[in-house]
Amino acid sequence: MEGLNQIPVIQFTNVSKSYGPMLALNDVTLTVDEGEFVVIVGASGCGKSTMLNMIAGFDEPTKGRIQIQGKENTGVNPQCGMVFQQYALFPWMSVEDNIAFGLKMKGEGRAQRRARAQEYVDMVGLRGFEKSYPKALSGGMRQRVAIARVLANNPGVMLFDEPFAALDAMTRQVLQEQLVRIYEQQRKTILFITHSIDEALLLSSRIIVMSARPGRIVQDIPNDLPYPRNADVQLSDRFVELKRHIWDSVQAEVVRSIEIAA
Repeated sequence: MEGLNQIPVIQFTNVSKSYGPMLALNDVTLTVDEGEFVVIVGASGCGKSTMLNMIAGFDEPTKGRIQIQGKENTGVNPQCGMVFQQYALFPWMSVEDNIAFGLKMKGEGRAQRRARAQEYVDMVGLRGFEKSYPKALSGGMRQRVAIARVLANNPGVMLFDEPFAALDAMTRQVLQEQLVRIYEQQRKTILFITHSIDEALLLSSRIIVMSARPGRIVQDIPNDLPYPRNADVQLSDRFVELKRHIWDSVQAEVVRSIEIAA
């Protein structure tokens, strides 16, 4: 019914995380609704990856609570799919079998797995490489396989931990635009970490700027650049305006992180 509040897909409530005496995150409260593409930026060591690991269930908060679709997050969460910076593919499996691996674990039949795998092979532009093994693929192609594998499992939340950081500039641009197209088609709930403000603006519907350690949210910025998007959006006045605003905030935190380290 209209007027009823929708349960957030992700809810951080006063979350802090310590590793021994080091406080990595400090009192983070964050709500992510269904279909948002939230990009988190900030200085190195501000707790961005820690946040993703806690959402995935690989780690847990020291204080506060994390809920996924209204339920307390305890342990590895099958509703979340993670794409890492390093491709994390099974080298002994073909592209097709890597993509279908999660479906096999769920007990889906071979014919159904192959059909689903082919759907996502086509989606990420790898038709003709279904029987290839990771060692025969470029870095960008391997990352496409990793994205397709997560998509094939149809998770409620997709988590990206700097997935394009190790790629050359041209490959990175291609994969950014491909991910934007997938998001425009499927409207998955996505959390994405990057150090690139340009990447954040191209991809996101919303940008979170984190402080220097201990990490806390210092800016929560709606990204009103219109969809559909491609690299040309970077030439717009609004892109430049948003980039300047975010850079001023990030730069201040990077300087502060250097001062803290010194």
